Amino acid sequence: QVQLVESGGGLVQAGGSLRLSCAASGTIFSLNNMGWYRQALGKQRELVAIITNGGSTNYADSVKGRFTISRDNAKNTVYLQLNALKPEDTAVYFCNARLRRTIRGPEYDYWGQGTQVTVSS
Repeated sequence: QVQLVESGGGLVQAGGSLRLSCAASGTIFSLNNMGWYRQALGKQRELVAIITNGGSTNYADSVKGRFTISRDNAKNTVYLQLNALKPEDTAVYFCNARLRRTIRGPEYDYWGQGTQVTVSS
């Protein structure tokens, strides 16, 4: 089995910062793209940021310049640094990892359980 365990959410005032972490564990042959998505109440889940295993990144326009995604391949962990937070960043943040469990196995997407980020005005 594979598990993604997130941590770091919480309540913060507008303009504040948080750092989210997501560690993948279990039987993993190769860990490819990792990313963060978020889902606000009553809205669809949206991509926040993604990082390849080579370190290339891509961000949603709404978070560019404020959020930074990074990863530690030795720890199978992805991070999201959230700066200059706004009330509209309030959402449940989900970690995603695309990985292969065996050398010839298919790639699957795995999801964390989600961590709440609430930004007060």
